Amino acid sequence: MITGAVDLPLDLADLSFTASDGAVVRRSVLPSGVRVLSEQVPAARSATLGFWVAVGSRDEVAPAFGSTHFLEHLLFKGTTTRSALDIAVAFDEVGGEHNAMTAKEYTCYYAKVRDRDVPMAIDVLADMFTSSTIDADAFETERGVILEELAMADDDPADVAGEKFFQAVFGDHPLGRPIGGDAAAIRAATRDAVWGHYRANYRPQDLVVTVAGAVDHDLLVAAVSRALERAGWDLGVAAPPVPRRAPGRVSFGAPTGVELIERPLEQTNLLIGVPGLAAADPRRSALTVLNAVLGGGMSSRLFQEVRERHGLAYSVYSFAPSYSDAGVLGLYAGCSPANAPRVASLLLQEFDRLADSGITADELRRVRGQLAGASALALEDSDTRMSRLGRSELTLGEYTDLDEGLRRLDAVTRDDVRELARELRARPLSATAVGAVDDSVFAALDDARPAA
Repeated sequence: MITGAVDLPLDLADLSFTASDGAVVRRSVLPSGVRVLSEQVPAARSATLGFWVAVGSRDEVAPAFGSTHFLEHLLFKGTTTRSALDIAVAFDEVGGEHNAMTAKEYTCYYAKVRDRDVPMAIDVLADMFTSSTIDADAFETERGVILEELAMADDDPADVAGEKFFQAVFGDHPLGRPIGGDAAAIRAATRDAVWGHYRANYRPQDLVVTVAGAVDHDLLVAAVSRALERAGWDLGVAAPPVPRRAPGRVSFGAPTGVELIERPLEQTNLLIGVPGLAAADPRRSALTVLNAVLGGGMSSRLFQEVRERHGLAYSVYSFAPSYSDAGVLGLYAGCSPANAPRVASLLLQEFDRLADSGITADELRRVRGQLAGASALALEDSDTRMSRLGRSELTLGEYTDLDEGLRRLDAVTRDDVRELARELRARPLSATAVGAVDDSVFAALDDARPAA
């Protein structure tokens, strides 16, 4: 059984260990560069599978902005041997689930099925991944679907505020671009550009397969190999896996500061934040504690101050996503336009108070219990375990089980949190508001924004 994090070097062909909860984790790097990871969970009767590439919206170049999201849609539209209906029926007739997700640094095609249907899921996902035809007619049809998806998101003020917030924090850096592209990019996209994106990034050395639940690793590797070869991939050609992204802190474009989007809405959606930490930063555990105390639950400071004490918002929280070389700490609230300036001031005051005074011993104790319980409950789901394998392989280069994650949380001190809060608070502030707003909404930031 492991007693700490397990490194995942790209030049190690085989790796096997038992995690703290008895799950057996195995990893094989095939000569072709394909990586296969499994987590066999005792007594599981289903499994979640993911086919990953470390290519996301940040990797796109003009004129192919939006290609990653476009391609995610198109891989469900038919292959050389299956129609779009065939793909849908394959999962529906066994009660399975299948979908995909595009992120800023990766794309994943996934399915969840009973143990007996894992071979079928492998066959279908492998076929989609390797042999999509990207038919011209389907391309045009899906262009319309994606434009409707973007229009739906544009009707959601929280989505709009979120996209504008990332643009405000990251400036003109690729991480600031919307994951799904925008309407102009989707209208301008060409089949040739998306096809080129597909052929350049969906190769054996790019593919990571992760499966969690009821899975036998040796059978999994054999099934993946057969499915890929049957689809036309030559796995006999030796190639190393693509290197992981270089860690470190990214140099952002100039933050845009405050961005106001005026709309005749009943609520104003507010976001205030700063650049955060990269995924592999050793202070990530301290940030997890900081985020939980600040806005991670009903006992958090933001919830108690803005909602419980003042009754100014229904939804209020903080969030702290991370990427290979960057991150964000954001504070969100939705409130009536008349209360927006006051709510924005309260969000900033709680951030300031955390940076000035840190957290209490009781808050640290309570948050440790909150995070430990939430982590354990999340791992009851094979989806979470499958995703953990993918992120470990693609981004972190190490696997941490529940016990190691809790050990790192237990090692966080109040001084760690206060020191990190002070550092983050000194970074350039960015803010967005969507609704019936004017320049007064972020008046509290005028005298509080550090120099960029």
